[in-house]
Amino acid sequence: MNASLPDAAATPVPPQAPLRLLIAAPRGFCAGVDRAIEIVERALERYGAPVYVRHEIVHNRFVVDGLKAKGAVFVEELDQVPDGAPVVFSAHGVPKLVPQTATERGLDWLDATCPLVSKVHRQAERQVEAGRHILFIGHKGHPEVIGTMGQVPEGAISLVETVADVHALDFTDATPLAFLTQTTLSVDDTAEIVAALRARFPTIAGPKAEDICYATSNRQAAVKAIAEECQLLLVIGAPNSSNSLRLVEVAERLGTPSRLIQRASEIEPTWLDGVTTLGLTAGASAPEVLVREVVQRIGEIRTVAEETITTAEEKMVFKLPRQLVD
Repeated sequence: MNASLPDAAATPVPPQAPLRLLIAAPRGFCAGVDRAIEIVERALERYGAPVYVRHEIVHNRFVVDGLKAKGAVFVEELDQVPDGAPVVFSAHGVPKLVPQTATERGLDWLDATCPLVSKVHRQAERQVEAGRHILFIGHKGHPEVIGTMGQVPEGAISLVETVADVHALDFTDATPLAFLTQTTLSVDDTAEIVAALRARFPTIAGPKAEDICYATSNRQAAVKAIAEECQLLLVIGAPNSSNSLRLVEVAERLGTPSRLIQRASEIEPTWLDGVTTLGLTAGASAPEVLVREVVQRIGEIRTVAEETITTAEEKMVFKLPRQLVD
């Protein structure tokens, strides 16, 4: 007699273990972003709509769309702002010529430049006053780079993006030099470039404290703390957000695949195939509501066991412009 085959329907299917979701902290909004958004909101309360904003106030479509709904009008250049209208400059900073032009036109303007970016602007002015040529470490075309390079006379500052750029510089050891950096760079990449600059130009002057802002450094450190435990890391941020792109790079350098997303709707269920531990963080321009939206979306695909991994506490608060303080 042949043995009967087991009933496939009666064979229990082992339940899938909950997806371990590691959420990095710190993440999301930094003090500079909080301040910039509040400046636009307070300007709308004080002046009424419309309030014009030169460039995206921060690099996040959700935030920008929310401010548009309240009456903010985003423009690329100052000549798009009507005479007599209030205008806000973005958190990334603007060339010195922009507020000068606004003043000449009699515009009521507010500067939402992050104070940590403004600090770099002041350093640039001081280095030029001291007779030094500035080597500025940053990404070509980024608004912060354009704003910082626009603080000093043309020809007084050169952009450096890579170690290869350092080797290609046409300066002698006798040239008085100083370096400064964009605030939203990769901590590790920047350290390599600074080391190359110091090796080639031993007398080069540098900032007393690191220009990369506390929020950028903290978010990269938080990703490093979780990345190696994850099979995938999701970063909530915009494609034009420098600090968000750096978070993707930090994870991938540690061997963890990473995806930059703007909204939960972009997540494909197949991304989670074979993933037992998923990492999640948000760039400095991404609000916490988007983090919760992503967590909800992941929960629709898999059962989730959520953990927050905290590597630092942030308590930084920046003052508002005096025009908005009652």
